[in-house]
Amino acid sequence: MTQEKSIKTINGYLMLFLFLLLLIGSVIAVINTGSPVWGIAFFIAILILPGLILVNPNESRVLLLFGDYKGTVKKNGLFWVNPFFTKKKISLRARNFDSERLKVNDKLGNPVMISTILVWRVMDTFKASFDVDNFEDFVVVQTDAAVRKLASLYPYDNFADEGLDEDITLRSSMNEVSDALEKELEERLDIAGIEVLEARIGYLAYANEIASAMLKRQQATAIVAARHKIVEGAVSMVEMALNELSRKELVDLDDERRAAMVSNLMVILCGDKDATPVVNAGTLNQ
Repeated sequence: MTQEKSIKTINGYLMLFLFLLLLIGSVIAVINTGSPVWGIAFFIAILILPGLILVNPNESRVLLLFGDYKGTVKKNGLFWVNPFFTKKKISLRARNFDSERLKVNDKLGNPVMISTILVWRVMDTFKASFDVDNFEDFVVVQTDAAVRKLASLYPYDNFADEGLDEDITLRSSMNEVSDALEKELEERLDIAGIEVLEARIGYLAYANEIASAMLKRQQATAIVAARHKIVEGAVSMVEMALNELSRKELVDLDDERRAAMVSNLMVILCGDKDATPVVNAGTLNQ
């Protein structure tokens, strides 16, 4: 398979000077002498002009001669090449692509809305020009395909009630997901000579039809986790209180009073609202 190759060029400033010299000289000679021979010099001057090409920084020119690839000019400056070459301009600058928000199913089948931000540039002008029909459209289509595949490989989130033990999820593992997306895009876009500079998830959310239900589910999960921590702390504090009372022998509690004390402390420590104290003015039995 043909690969990108460079081509030798002639200094464009020298050929521009030669063009002006032949053009002005032939016009003056024809006027002064009237000889049609100088028309040949004028024709040569006109033939020089189409061969001049200007290559700006981070740009290139792909040169073809009657359908035959001759090479690529990436060096910056003014050059002269065969005037019969077809010159195709390809930018080598980095480009951003912010994809549309796609509705896809994650690993669990939940519909999610997802988009990606891709930074890319052309590295191989031959592949970009001749291995694909339109490399810009190719980037768009393959990016959408890669995002759809990526979303199907990971769950949106890790829910304990579904028995999942996923280390990587779309929501909580952005770095790992971005690395996987970048690798997938590199494999897909290599055929077009495209280098992937960066790829990451730009937008991620549940689809509208399940967003409300999933939000409640996430809130419930967070509440359960918080309650679990509260109960652990409350049990530890109750145990510490009972141990301190026993160690310092401040109060002699039987099993019934100990159970009542544990119950009251757990209600106070685990309640959603502040407890209202009740002062017992009688004995411990009242």
